[in-house]
Amino acid sequence: MRFLARVYVTLKPTVNDPQGITVLSALKNLGFDSPESVRVGKYLEVGLEAASQDEASLQVDAMCKTLLANTVIEQYRFDLEEAGA
Repeated sequence: MRFLARVYVTLKPTVNDPQGITVLSALKNLGFDSPESVRVGKYLEVGLEAASQDEASLQVDAMCKTLLANTVIEQYRFDLEEAGA
């Protein structure tokens, strides 16, 4: 079966986000007064083959832990759906 994983990686809440601070400052300079905070992260789409959704989920979790996220400073989550042929 083919699956598509949508992976979201963000800094842990306790980690300083200088890129987010820069984006927030730029938004304020452009006249957007409503944003109070910005956190910047990564979005990845991974297509994969697996026998079942459980196996695909285990594979994506292992990918995140070993390469896609630095689990010391980042957290991740993913959505998994069966992809068309």
